[in-house]
Amino acid sequence: MKYLLLAVCFCSFLSAVARAQSARPNVIVIFTDDQGYGDVSALNPDAKFETPNMDRLAREGIIFSNGHSADSVCTPSRYSLLTGRYPWRTTRKQGVLGAEAKCMIVDGRATLATLFKENGYHTGMVGKWHLGMDFPGTEKDRDWSKPIQDMPLDKGFDYFYGVPASLNYGVLAWFEGRYAKVPPTVYTNKKKNPRHMDYRIMPPYETEPGISNDPTRTVKRNFEVAPDFIDNQCLTRFTDKAIEWMGGKVADAKDGKPFFLYLPFTSPHYPVCPLPEFHGKGDAGAYGEFVIETDYHIGRVLEFLKTSGIDENTLVVFSSDNGPEKSWTQRLKDFGHDSRGGLREGKRSVYEGGQRVPFIVRWPAGIKQPGRRWEKVVCQTDLLATFAELLGANLPDNAGEDSHSFAPVLLDPNADYQRVPFVSHDSSDFRYAITEGNWKLILPSGRKSAELYDLASDRAETTNVASSHPEKVQELTKKMNVLIASGRSTIGAAQPNDTGYWKDLTWMTQQEYDELAN
Repeated sequence: MKYLLLAVCFCSFLSAVARAQSARPNVIVIFTDDQGYGDVSALNPDAKFETPNMDRLAREGIIFSNGHSADSVCTPSRYSLLTGRYPWRTTRKQGVLGAEAKCMIVDGRATLATLFKENGYHTGMVGKWHLGMDFPGTEKDRDWSKPIQDMPLDKGFDYFYGVPASLNYGVLAWFEGRYAKVPPTVYTNKKKNPRHMDYRIMPPYETEPGISNDPTRTVKRNFEVAPDFIDNQCLTRFTDKAIEWMGGKVADAKDGKPFFLYLPFTSPHYPVCPLPEFHGKGDAGAYGEFVIETDYHIGRVLEFLKTSGIDENTLVVFSSDNGPEKSWTQRLKDFGHDSRGGLREGKRSVYEGGQRVPFIVRWPAGIKQPGRRWEKVVCQTDLLATFAELLGANLPDNAGEDSHSFAPVLLDPNADYQRVPFVSHDSSDFRYAITEGNWKLILPSGRKSAELYDLASDRAETTNVASSHPEKVQELTKKMNVLIASGRSTIGAAQPNDTGYWKDLTWMTQQEYDELAN
């Protein structure tokens, strides 16, 4: 009888997968910037503002309450989201890129966009890239009549509208395709923000690239900006363009050619600059207003899906690139709002507050028993394999090396899914952590010794139990070493990391690495 029940459940899952593959949903990935776990009112009962549209996604979908980004800052986490591969496997082991840099996604690397494109989808991206672009010329000698290279259109996207990076890195303009609609031919930098403890990027701009004497500046060096660029227009413009692009694909979507949209907003990352109509909303100051504005634009996307008649078969993923910026401490003090949602620390940290983030999936036609919570670990790297399974596509050995499909969780409320150990990384102390089930081991680094936490009883990581569980430390360390050196955490042929042994792996010798890699 036991085996009969297992067979029935397995056949039921295969049937659900077959239905999903035949349906081929439209897919939208909405990615916010520096939004903490506690910045969604459905996830934080003590939040000092309401996010009704994010809450709707949760109510009508699945909350992955143990969902993670692969890093605690944006460039590496965006790389992992799009490629299904941990970022430290690349040549870039830490930190973020500027606006102008060699793209972190090398040519030929599979991405979410290439997966969907190869399976007959329209593919579009609207928003913040921050993975490197090749601009024409140099800052002192630009020719904006020439196309931008090594950018989203070279990584599987048919359409791009957005900005190259975070707004504090410059080269700011409204780019569409390979060109700026209005080229960034004037200059500016951070200016004081009277409503928050950060900065603004707004006129007046300067026509010469020399050192500025503007007293409102917080930094005197210059970066390039278009004369029509204003920071607080990002969310409106991105949502307008996303809806415009999707609107041109509705007929095809209804006729069997769906679309994939990657929509990475710039909020609530600095500069915190909510539009005036959101001032005074919520009880967490300008930051709360900015999250409320972000929620409003998510609502605009959901309304478009409904009025266009494609809501039922559109799968929406909502998540954030990492935990909240360090201003969370002041918000907690001034307003009693905890952007971390009770987790430890925030952005740039290896602790849970750095990379456990809002992670919600809604798909009316596909998700069984919406309104559920899934408490086990998933990671943003897992989207590639999940979508591949839903499409019936196979990933080659050199793609999605750290992507594990959680499609069973979407299609079967009784799914018995357990992800292999998850590896996280921080860009402050360059520490690594491995999580398996409820156990999380932070590997030693420099003068910092190993830390072990039982997340089932200590979600806030207050008590290091490494000394009382040396066998668990040893077990997880061995698993960590194999996952790193073998170039993958999924089943398949070992793959090379983009470098050999690197200096941050202080708990493992080069000889140990080489033996495992070979």
